[in-house]
Amino acid sequence: MPASYLPYLPDQDMLLPHSMREWLPEGHLAYFINDTVDSLNLQAFHARYSAGGSRNQPFHPAMMVKVLIYGYATGVFSSRKLARKLHEDVAFRLLG
Repeated sequence: MPASYLPYLPDQDMLLPHSMREWLPEGHLAYFINDTVDSLNLQAFHARYSAGGSRNQPFHPAMMVKVLIYGYATGVFSSRKLARKLHEDVAFRLLG
């Protein structure tokens, strides 16, 4: 009796889901942190950059807060490890 495998088509056009939200299960911690930070008043962070100027473009404060909180909640404290996670980890990519 031959084995029954799931289809394996590595050359197909859409190998991954269209939306990052399809990659994580419903109720994942990243969704909770995303929604919670979106409901916070981050005006104090925005005030620092309200005058504009010639400095480098900063990252959005909401994104930074989300990544830091999720990193701390999952035991990632190093900025270098956080940067690596933003490239490798789906939950971090959803927040970043």
